[in-house]
Amino acid sequence: MPFEIDFWHWWIFAVVLVIIEILVPSFFALWMAIAAFMTGLALLLMPQLAWEIQLFLFAILSVFSIVIWRHYYLKNPIKSDQPSLNRRGEQYIGRTVTLQAPIVDGVGKIRLDDSSWKIEGPDSPAGKKVRIVALNNVVFSVEPVD
Repeated sequence: MPFEIDFWHWWIFAVVLVIIEILVPSFFALWMAIAAFMTGLALLLMPQLAWEIQLFLFAILSVFSIVIWRHYYLKNPIKSDQPSLNRRGEQYIGRTVTLQAPIVDGVGKIRLDDSSWKIEGPDSPAGKKVRIVALNNVVFSVEPVD
């Protein structure tokens, strides 16, 4: 007699996927775990389901749950009290600094905390105060402060 898949096989697979999600937080395996649980539930309610239909159901439920979550997440992003926590350069936008070296031909450098940053803006002499207004890749755009 060939091996048959029972509902509890799917539930064990769902638990394994949850463990994978805990160990490697990607927020992807969780939705597949939900699909595996639902496939096991379907098999519990309809034990005559062929393994091909079970796999198809698992695949459809996995894709469906991931697409639904992605759609929900894009419409309802997670709010943070520190939205630029891991975006170091964005933390400096709005900050006013004094130029240690002049901006020549629209290009210069400033020192912020422990790093040196390239800046773009109107030519300005050393000692002039400028405000950081934008970050383009790793180059700040600045404007003079009057």
